[in-house]
Amino acid sequence: MTKHKRKDSPKPGTRGTPGTNIHKATTRRPTWDEYFLKITREVAQRSTCLRRQVGALLVLDKRILATGYNGAPKGLAHCLDIGCLREKLGIPPGERQELCRGLHAEMNALLQAASYGIQIGGATLYTTNHPCITCAKMLINCGVRRIVALDDYPDGLSKDILKEAGVRVEIVKPHKS
Repeated sequence: MTKHKRKDSPKPGTRGTPGTNIHKATTRRPTWDEYFLKITREVAQRSTCLRRQVGALLVLDKRILATGYNGAPKGLAHCLDIGCLREKLGIPPGERQELCRGLHAEMNALLQAASYGIQIGGATLYTTNHPCITCAKMLINCGVRRIVALDDYPDGLSKDILKEAGVRVEIVKPHKS
């Protein structure tokens, strides 16, 4: 019996053939941190905050446990639709966080994990911005051991308590591909 190949089937070693290298010779495979930070940037695009679009992922053993982005509680009007209270009151970043309709991305990731009974002790938080003091305290109590952020945030107390708690924090700049 003669085996017939379909005319439209890919040649061995090309895209579409299982078990082959689909990367071009010049393409570099991202590290795990780069991979998760890229996803974090995608998550941030769901943000409804007018000031800062933040995304967060909780990851354990290279598996995404939960995601979060900053925005109003579910069922409430978004700042995109009604405006920003903090802007109206002239409140600078890192101050008077209680005067905001939105939850932070880190809070929403923690709440998502809790809602589904997902344990996050020992996890790494990937985020677009360094956590504020309120989120830092929550992350410490939930057992997050490492934070990888794309950008810093003006909150010295947050940095101090994370260091005191032994949480490793890394601010990384994305690799240019």
